[in-house]
Amino acid sequence: MSWIKQVWRWLNPTNPTRLLLLELDPLHAVYLAQVAAATHTSRQQAAQDLLKNALVDRQIAEAHLAHWRALTPRQQQVAALACLNFTNRQIAARLGISPQTVKAHLRNLLQRFELHGKAELRQALEDWDFSEWV
Repeated sequence: MSWIKQVWRWLNPTNPTRLLLLELDPLHAVYLAQVAAATHTSRQQAAQDLLKNALVDRQIAEAHLAHWRALTPRQQQVAALACLNFTNRQIAARLGISPQTVKAHLRNLLQRFELHGKAELRQALEDWDFSEWV
């Protein structure tokens, strides 16, 4: 069973496809009303859409973290430097390896992340802080 289904069952064990109650503090309730007005939907629909999007984002983030942990330390170095906009030649010089080896590491880690290029990798990990890798 996926973790999303487990969350739904935890929120509502009798009907896992329907959320029965969502309590918000006053500030968030006002913001939800603003979101609903801006999207021309009901507050309930806006809350459902926000929750669904948050769950999907969380699932993607967890998948990326799992992929990251499965990388070798060298692949992590290459990925971090690629996310910091280093070129393959710059990565190679910094790590003392050939540009062809950098390409091989990138090919393998992109395959693991199911991505097609460094730009997609940067986008997928844009919220990560790689400043310590410099």
